[in-house]
Amino acid sequence: MDTPPFDDLLSLIEDRSAALRAAAAGPPAGARVPCCPDWSLHDLVAHLGEVQRFWAAVVAAGPATVPPDDDSVAGRTPHGDLLAWSAESTAELIGALRAAGPDRECWTWWTASSAPDTSAAVARHQVQEAAVHARDAQEAAGRAGELPAVIATDGVAEFLTVGLGASGPWPHEPARIALRAGEGTGWLLDLGEKGAVIAAPDAGAGRLPDPAAWLAGSASDLVLVLYGRLGLDAVQVDGDRGLVQQLIDWGPRD
Repeated sequence: MDTPPFDDLLSLIEDRSAALRAAAAGPPAGARVPCCPDWSLHDLVAHLGEVQRFWAAVVAAGPATVPPDDDSVAGRTPHGDLLAWSAESTAELIGALRAAGPDRECWTWWTASSAPDTSAAVARHQVQEAAVHARDAQEAAGRAGELPAVIATDGVAEFLTVGLGASGPWPHEPARIALRAGEGTGWLLDLGEKGAVIAAPDAGAGRLPDPAAWLAGSASDLVLVLYGRLGLDAVQVDGDRGLVQQLIDWGPRD
């Protein structure tokens, strides 16, 4: 599945950010977030708003080798009504992305991966940021569900490319893992000195011809497992389960 067009990414950021606020509006602000037990709902809403304001500043700054300093991120500390501040944070991010267009270069933390250092890549990652945290808020409110299919299917590829692709060399023995979403999309992931690399389905003959482990499930469940929101029992795991757990422990959670 191809990544959604840039304008669709912006709409998805808005939609999932609104979903987070809707979930957070009901329970007390001090309610705990089960997947992030050190966080309250207040902390979760504040985190996403801070992240969105930070990336708005990154995109607005254009090409750079370092991220903006704190003084360059206006209003980053929550103030006033938290949900209103959150909505303003989302609007700042969307405004910065829309003004930049998809091709503006900017600083990113994933330079070591194969993903581009562009505003489109920022938008793509911010869809996942908002979607996973909206689901966190829904879980805290007692009504967690699946991620929207269009987000989840791209989310697997985005996590493998960006989250794992920027994680440096694989710290264990080289291996190959296969992932298959129930929606029909599959990925082969090579793990080695070059880190995590998505391979073509027929790549690696004579090198790593067969996966040591297979993961299968809905795209939503795969994303949530990769981000540590669900345990491995939420998906089908065949082959080397220990290898899969190493992958989950190695990857980013936020």
